[in-house]
Amino acid sequence: MADKPSSGEILGIPYNFDRPSLGRLLSSYWQPDKGMLVEKPFGIGYTLNLANWRSWVVLAVAGGLYYQQAQSATDGSDGGDSAESADDGPVEVIVDGE
Repeated sequence: MADKPSSGEILGIPYNFDRPSLGRLLSSYWQPDKGMLVEKPFGIGYTLNLANWRSWVVLAVAGGLYYQQAQSATDGSDGGDSAESADDGPVEVIVDGE
């Protein structure tokens, strides 16, 4: 029985299950001559290339959205008069069959 390859492509998506060295791991996230997405050093798919300015924009937007979500979660946990906590009782729904 032949050994299965530990790296390659399936349907255009790269995979690599070789054990990454520290140098390969670090160099895969900083490739100035490549685009925004580069192949992962371990696993399936792509990751962000931190040498590309677009990757930093993506990280800033994701961080801003996470911060906004965290702030809205802490603001909503005060037990204030929000519409969600106004009435948790049963609701009667009447459907007219005309």
